[in-house]
Amino acid sequence: MTESYRGLFDLTGKVALVTGGSGLLGTHFCAGLAEYGASVAVVDLQEEAAIEAAHSLRERFGVRTVGVGCDVSDPAAVDDTVRLVASELGRVDILHNNAASKSNDLEAFFAPTEDYAVEEWRKIMSVNLDGLFWMARAVGRQMIAQGAGGAIVQTASIYGVVGPDSRIYEGSQYLGQEINTPAVYAASKGGVVSLTRYLATTWAQHGIRVNSLTPGGVESGQNEAFTSNYAARTPMGRMGRPEEMVGALIYLCSDASSYVTGQNLIVDGGWTAW
Repeated sequence: MTESYRGLFDLTGKVALVTGGSGLLGTHFCAGLAEYGASVAVVDLQEEAAIEAAHSLRERFGVRTVGVGCDVSDPAAVDDTVRLVASELGRVDILHNNAASKSNDLEAFFAPTEDYAVEEWRKIMSVNLDGLFWMARAVGRQMIAQGAGGAIVQTASIYGVVGPDSRIYEGSQYLGQEINTPAVYAASKGGVVSLTRYLATTWAQHGIRVNSLTPGGVESGQNEAFTSNYAARTPMGRMGRPEEMVGALIYLCSDASSYVTGQNLIVDGGWTAW
């Protein structure tokens, strides 16, 4: 019988690799992992941002860190990144597969379904789903070789669980562009949830737990019409804050969830409970 439960969330001695680590949510995720004692590899497409974020974590929390630039849609680059992190920090115990594509062409990204371009679809899928698999494959291989299990958490979305509510987009804009939820985004995030279940059952024999974390909507530059519409559709009456997603991540990465695998933990203010 466990004599004390106070240390269940402690990550001291663990090494965590976080993709999309310098982004809106990634910054908070990395800080949470570091504060709970983990060494953190900040991996991001923007190398300078990753290095700067890693330095900030090291100064703030006194943990070992490394910042690495990586395009997760490139399988060879992913393999090199995992080898580098294992070499620099000694091992990989935790993977947070958090990278997602940020399209530079908002008009193409938010195009109507019937006009959606093949190139845009493939570009988003190459990061949101393909990239997650390449990284999970490489880290899973590393964890199996280490022989000590591990925890993998993959960021999904409420739109990987339910269909979009078009009413929240009436009058909504992001950086001046009319917005919606593209089919490619929903399809990629639904794929993340299914991939999570597959990997969980496949790698359980190696002591590797795999779960997904589904955030609800978080304010990130949308206009007032969108935030008001979204809040009205949510039981808790507001959008989420980035820091509200961190507790769920710590839970899924720690011994507090040692018997949890193949699950999708939804943190959405009740959006999917209607």
